[in-house]
Amino acid sequence: MIEYARKGLIGVLTPQANTTVEPELSILLPPGYAFLNARMVSEKPTMEGRLGDYFSTMGSCLSQFANAPVGAFAFACTGASYLEGAERERAAVEAIEAAQGVRFLTAGRAVAEALHRIGARRVALVSPYPPALTKASVAYWEGHGQKIVAVATAFNAASDFHPIYSLPESAARDAQAGIDIAGVDAVVLLGTGMPTLGPILAHTRDSDVPILSCMSALAWQALAVFDPDLAEESAMRRYFAGEGWRERYDRAMS
Repeated sequence: MIEYARKGLIGVLTPQANTTVEPELSILLPPGYAFLNARMVSEKPTMEGRLGDYFSTMGSCLSQFANAPVGAFAFACTGASYLEGAERERAAVEAIEAAQGVRFLTAGRAVAEALHRIGARRVALVSPYPPALTKASVAYWEGHGQKIVAVATAFNAASDFHPIYSLPESAARDAQAGIDIAGVDAVVLLGTGMPTLGPILAHTRDSDVPILSCMSALAWQALAVFDPDLAEESAMRRYFAGEGWRERYDRAMS
């Protein structure tokens, strides 16, 4: 037993400069769960090059956790999944799980599973990416059977140290406000680097259309490994609407 992870310990792989994964997971995980974080590194000068490195080293990066009693691994990087595609991602995940004997979750596949479970087929996206990566994300979701009916962008090339990680919550909220959600089954806030929890909570106060982010989906699927009841649709919908973590968010932001 791990004192601060009596219900479950999660091993998380995070891109090297990402400033969002750990704070959001700290809010999204309830008491009794904990995570260990390992940073994926790359010296490639372009975002696409770094994403390729992260994908190719997913399995080897797990050695950073040594023999810690991790019950699930979580790959908190959706951009790599978009560039590699759903089929290559599936094959890589299956190979890693066979080698590790532990569930290996990716943020992209977690979103796809969540959308499937709530019966969403017409999806609107809020993207923090430049145009080429946004286009790749649309192809990825279509590869999972979704029809992308709207895309809003929060990308800002002039952001401080990184065009995604330095975005404020208002970037996602403002981009999302431009989406006509009539006829939309779900809204997905893309990326693990754009802050999303505040915009999610604001949306749920005003709309019944489900909204999730790559981080909320990844946290949900990791928790469901330990608590299968959370995979039930009603419990999942309540979790995505903020049940159990809304108060932690309010405390963190006060």
